[in-house]
Amino acid sequence: MAYFGSKGWLVQQLKEAGVRYHPVERKKVETYKTAILYGLYKKYVQKIR
Repeated sequence: MAYFGSKGWLVQQLKEAGVRYHPVERKKVETYKTAILYGLYKKYVQKIR
């Protein structure tokens, strides 16, 4: 289990939402820094909920 707000938590939330690759660069989300993952989280996951 990952801590709330950590990189692992963001990756877990993105994968549950179906985002496994960056939408533009097409690399796995695990390779990105937390700041970029948080932007993807706000764009794709929070929009759904």
